[in-house]
Amino acid sequence: MKNIIIASTSTVYNKPYLSYMTNEVVDLFSQIDEIVFVPYARPGGISHDEYTAKVALFFKDLNIKVKGLHTFENPHAAVQSAKGFFVGGGNTFVLLDMLYKLDLIASITDAVKSGTPYMGTSAGSNLCGLTVQNTNDMPIVYPPSFKSFGFLPFNINPHYLDPVEGSTHMGETRETRIKEFHAYNNTPVVGLREGSWLRVHGDQVLLKGGLSARIFEKDKAPYEVEDGSLLRF
Repeated sequence: MKNIIIASTSTVYNKPYLSYMTNEVVDLFSQIDEIVFVPYARPGGISHDEYTAKVALFFKDLNIKVKGLHTFENPHAAVQSAKGFFVGGGNTFVLLDMLYKLDLIASITDAVKSGTPYMGTSAGSNLCGLTVQNTNDMPIVYPPSFKSFGFLPFNINPHYLDPVEGSTHMGETRETRIKEFHAYNNTPVVGLREGSWLRVHGDQVLLKGGLSARIFEKDKAPYEVEDGSLLRF
């Protein structure tokens, strides 16, 4: 049974890394003492070692050891024996491209669908949808496919931003971009605002974090679902 946290972000304004959802992380990984961290998204271009060290500092206080996937000689074996996964944020295309190069998409998908706990933030959350076509990131590398883990029957738009009344910005809003996506695709999209996450148990998907989410479906007006709602399509 799938056991997943899909968070819009790792950090909310004026709070330390992951601290806004510590209790949720503790609950997800309550039965294990070690996780495999996937650092390939590399926010800001930091090294895999630097990123892993940042994550390990948070999990140290939870008495959970963190091992970076990049440190294993055999990534496939590491995935198959992992007690839990954390896939961090950064550039979604860089992350997905590396997982394809290592041929790990199917291995991680199988492990998580078999019950290995998984937490994703930002880019790591994008991969939980059917594709990564609703990421906000620039395609600085070219993965062989946009298809990702497919843990959900919809796509995620993390860091979802509402239009700001009175703004002089003339570019497209997130809502406009998602409408463009639906001109060519049928996949529903969930806009996750900062500080929100989805808690997945099996096929049940629960919105948490105290904020509503914005839902986009082809040929329908966008609508809101409230915190505590089960998402069904």
